[in-house]
Amino acid sequence: VPLPQIIRVQSPEGVKRITATKRETVATFLKKVAKEFGFRNNGFSVYTNRNRTGEITASQNKSLNLLKIKHGDMLFLYPSSPAGSSSETMDTSVSQSLRPAGAPQVVEDEIDQYLIKQDGKIYRNRDQQLCRHGPLGKCVHCVPLEPFDEDYLNHLEPPVKHMSFHAYIRKLTGGADKGKFVALENISCKIKSGCEGHPPWPEGICTKCQPSAITLNRQKYRHVDNIMFENHTIADRFLDFWRKTGNQHLGYLYGRYTEHKDIPLGIRAEVAAIYEPPQIGTQNSLEILEDPKAEVVDEIASKLGLRKVGWIFTDLVSEDTRKGTVRYSRNKDTYYLSAEECITAGNFQNQQPNICRLSPDGHFGSKFVTVVATGGPDNQVHFEGYQVSNQCMALVRDECLLPCRDAPELGYAKESSSEQYVPDVFYKDIDKFGNEITQLARPLPVEYLIIDITTTFPKDPVYTFSISQNPFPIENRDVLGETQDFHSLATYLSQNTSSVFLDIISDFHLLLFLVTNEVMPLRDSISLLLEAVRTKNEELAQTWKKSEQWATIEQLCSTVGVPLSGLHEYGAMGGSAHAAAVAMWACQHCTFMNQPGTDHCEMCSLPRT
Repeated sequence: VPLPQIIRVQSPEGVKRITATKRETVATFLKKVAKEFGFRNNGFSVYTNRNRTGEITASQNKSLNLLKIKHGDMLFLYPSSPAGSSSETMDTSVSQSLRPAGAPQVVEDEIDQYLIKQDGKIYRNRDQQLCRHGPLGKCVHCVPLEPFDEDYLNHLEPPVKHMSFHAYIRKLTGGADKGKFVALENISCKIKSGCEGHPPWPEGICTKCQPSAITLNRQKYRHVDNIMFENHTIADRFLDFWRKTGNQHLGYLYGRYTEHKDIPLGIRAEVAAIYEPPQIGTQNSLEILEDPKAEVVDEIASKLGLRKVGWIFTDLVSEDTRKGTVRYSRNKDTYYLSAEECITAGNFQNQQPNICRLSPDGHFGSKFVTVVATGGPDNQVHFEGYQVSNQCMALVRDECLLPCRDAPELGYAKESSSEQYVPDVFYKDIDKFGNEITQLARPLPVEYLIIDITTTFPKDPVYTFSISQNPFPIENRDVLGETQDFHSLATYLSQNTSSVFLDIISDFHLLLFLVTNEVMPLRDSISLLLEAVRTKNEELAQTWKKSEQWATIEQLCSTVGVPLSGLHEYGAMGGSAHAAAVAMWACQHCTFMNQPGTDHCEMCSLPRT
């Protein structure tokens, strides 16, 4: 009986060992190779040399012994090229085969597509003291630096602790292999499904399906490097709720992602508006309620060229009402984000994943940011920006992280139960002797999960939406007596008499009201106006102003009893529309528009009040 021998076969996916005999034919051996690597017939070629010479084909009809292939030899497998047989084409096909599954199909964000094409290197001028070469030469003192150079980032003012995400990608893809084997894997804390060698958890588990233990490390990169509010008015109007009630408040940030030029290949989240969802706020708690309008708000923002880039909440306690100071409560001696806030941020980030071509899942991390309005060292209101790490996102997604009831700065990694297996979570700390030790994350200091982001306001304010001295009320502020209805719309229009219609209508909260109000929703007929606001096109806005929808809106406004001086200037029908609207009356119970001369509502039959 011929003794079995092991032949090693190296491919772009790794090395596998094939068991064969000396008398085995080449055709039989190649069938074993195809089965082991998952190839169909003729989908690959096998060579005896790495430089693709000495091809082994099934047509040779020889045994392995005659080809002098013996135990322990290494053969080289290359997938067949779909077009051409040149080495350049073969290399490309191999590289493409190593790309994560689905990567060619994902469409990354515009800012990512832009930064991929940028050089990203940090260019330096010739050093007069250290450089000994001519003006056209380069040396170690003036050669361009890579965007991930830590020494350069540490010497910026202020120092940058986290490189940008695209600089991190350049670091991964900058080696000799040009990132051929790079794949950004998302962490999983769940048992892999499909393991048939044992009963399901909790009866059984094996090393193949068991998730790996997690050691929390400081994330070296961040997906967003700066948060910028376009102007102070956006933040001031949001803070007005706390100033008037003393209760904490929450909102979603809508804006866009742009290039942040202060950091190599950096990304900035620019905030153009804040949407305030239904919520219940007290002096020390917030509860987010279900928002039936969430989908519509995202749709309108998308047509305005905006997207949801983050969330903001207040944590403010007044210290001296005469001076207008607030308490400085979040610092290194307490906490920056509580465990519950980290879990909420992780949940939001999981809902808004970052599309990434280098991930087998098509997404990696998130650009969704967290902003806290809280007291600073000078007892004034400061805006602090954060994200949670990808490790925290994984722990939150797989429901492995809990907050501690008595210590907001501590989280707690769940223990495994019969319903859920939870991998061990560790973090590194320094003991009293100065030694680095590994601790089980029960409990867990949440600073291991937090990435801080600089939050700024520009020297020259930017205005995506117009600013008015008498702005339209913000949604979901009924507790303040500020309601969005046609009475407030009529008041807003009567107080803003600008000759430029675009300045009047260019208000994020007003546009949302026009789309979502229950009396006259304009969801299907407002696209032209949204395009006019997005492009700041007054002619396009004037075209929409002449539509029947705006005439109907004006008629509804004319029936609420507000003196509308000059409102007819904006009407599509001029004075006739205004006169007709005055003659009609709106039912106070069902808001139906009734014809003049009637005493009872035609819809609900209730008397006119």
